[in-house]
Amino acid sequence: MTVTTAETLQKNFDAAENIEGTNLQQSITGYSSVIREESDKTEESNKIKENAIYKLGKIYAKNGQATSLFELLREVRPFFDEVAKARTAKIVRTLIDLVSEIPGTGELQIQLCKECIEWCTETKRNFLRQRIETKLASLYLDHRKYQEALDIITVLVREVKRLDDKLLLVEIQLIESRIHLALHNLPRSKASLTAARTSANSIYCPPALQTQLDMQSGILHAEERDYKTAYSYFFESFEGFSSQEDAKAVQALKYMLLCKIMTNNSEDVGAIINGKVALRYAGSDVEAMRTVANAHRDRSLQQFEAAKQTFKNELGNDPIVDTHLSELYETLLEQNLCRLIEPYSVVEIQHIASLIKLPQHIVENKLSQMILDKKFLGILDQGVGQLIVFDESPENKTYTAALGTFDNMSQVVDSLYSKTNKLG
Repeated sequence: MTVTTAETLQKNFDAAENIEGTNLQQSITGYSSVIREESDKTEESNKIKENAIYKLGKIYAKNGQATSLFELLREVRPFFDEVAKARTAKIVRTLIDLVSEIPGTGELQIQLCKECIEWCTETKRNFLRQRIETKLASLYLDHRKYQEALDIITVLVREVKRLDDKLLLVEIQLIESRIHLALHNLPRSKASLTAARTSANSIYCPPALQTQLDMQSGILHAEERDYKTAYSYFFESFEGFSSQEDAKAVQALKYMLLCKIMTNNSEDVGAIINGKVALRYAGSDVEAMRTVANAHRDRSLQQFEAAKQTFKNELGNDPIVDTHLSELYETLLEQNLCRLIEPYSVVEIQHIASLIKLPQHIVENKLSQMILDKKFLGILDQGVGQLIVFDESPENKTYTAALGTFDNMSQVVDSLYSKTNKLG
């Protein structure tokens, strides 16, 4: 069998690279032949083959050929026996990341990760397996398969703690925090994030990972309604993502604007959007938050509803934004209803619905909920379709005082009884 030298491989690689812009199919064939050729297995030859794998992977990713990328990863496995395990890990992770750049390949990515994990287990490549399992857990989280993600993470945390791989542990604990947040388990989510930050403080944490930690901290503070602290974290993450030219910068900017709206500072939204850095991210996401801020400033439920309908994808598909805006809508509705019913002692529900420009059944349900929550005193007379509002009577403290007197008398009697027993 003829063994190809590094010099010949380099010539074939250069030939494929030169025709990449004019004859893509011929270029793909050229890169594939470089990968398949039996080489002299020197460091130089292996490096050329590695570059050919990256080139071919990028071409497939650019053209949306996810299946071809999957096959490429299978095809190059014999080559992994000729290079160091660290280089193998880099190639595999790079190819998996290239698949993730192709839209709509979530299930294929999961399948790819599972197959790679099986191969890593067979060849005892634990370092690579742990990192692919971390990626798989993240994919499960994105696809809302929370239990599967939690099962993987729970085992990984124990395993990585024994190995004392702090950097990987930070990534795993960050994913664990996100999973618990998605499951609405806020205490566990906070505990995982605290553990991740503790691990990150003991090592050099890459800026990209530190930015993700700040983002998660902001989300958790927002869940606790501490919007001022959340804004600080989102601002840090926005600057981090922006400096790395990461697409997640738009998401961080959205959350910054959300915090300003939730703290009744809607007038600041325009200034932030028109800032030098934020202008680079102008688009439908930012415009959606501007529209919501205007609706909140004007206390207009109609504008609020119109914004949610117009920007359904931008506002409704983000669970963080959707949750907080739903709460904001309910607060606005309550405030508007309280202002409308204030002058009346008896008022028709239909009249209130016409003033607030909402369907009667929605207004009726909200009024009954507000009565039960003791937001105001009143009853709904559904027979005639009226709301009867009662004046708030001053609190009668007689009963409270009487109960306090009885409680004190009971303590005195108990004390006298215990003293009598001692004398006896």
